[in-house]
Amino acid sequence: MELHNLKPAKGSVKRKKRIARGQGSGHGGTSTRGHKGAKSRSGWSSKRAFEGGQMPLQMRLPKRGFKNPNRVNYTALNLARLQEIKDKYGLADVSVEALYEKRIIKKGEKIKVLANGELTSTVNVKVHAISEKAKAAIEAKGGSVTLL
Repeated sequence: MELHNLKPAKGSVKRKKRIARGQGSGHGGTSTRGHKGAKSRSGWSSKRAFEGGQMPLQMRLPKRGFKNPNRVNYTALNLARLQEIKDKYGLADVSVEALYEKRIIKKGEKIKVLANGELTSTVNVKVHAISEKAKAAIEAKGGSVTLL
């Protein structure tokens, strides 16, 4: 096998349909558009999600629930993760800015500390929200909690 006798597998390459290139092409005349009507005209395009007059899918499906525009999404940070961060980076104060600098959170994320896991050392925390158990655990170890 050499480069000059390579060719694609039989049936894998199809000729391009050349429209409006005369009768000899087999696609002349109406150029595969049929006769008359909007679809045969240039510039015609269907509306997005138009189903030929049938009730569109997004209107047929039942609507449920409610999206609260005022919902505040918090990124959860457990006490165990807080301890890992303190050990790994040696932070005395764990604040939103420090977490952002260390690329633990993204810009604009709100943090809520939860009481899952165990804290073994003193940590000062500056976050947006904290659970009662987590606050008690941090203060029991001699740390402080500041809400932003």
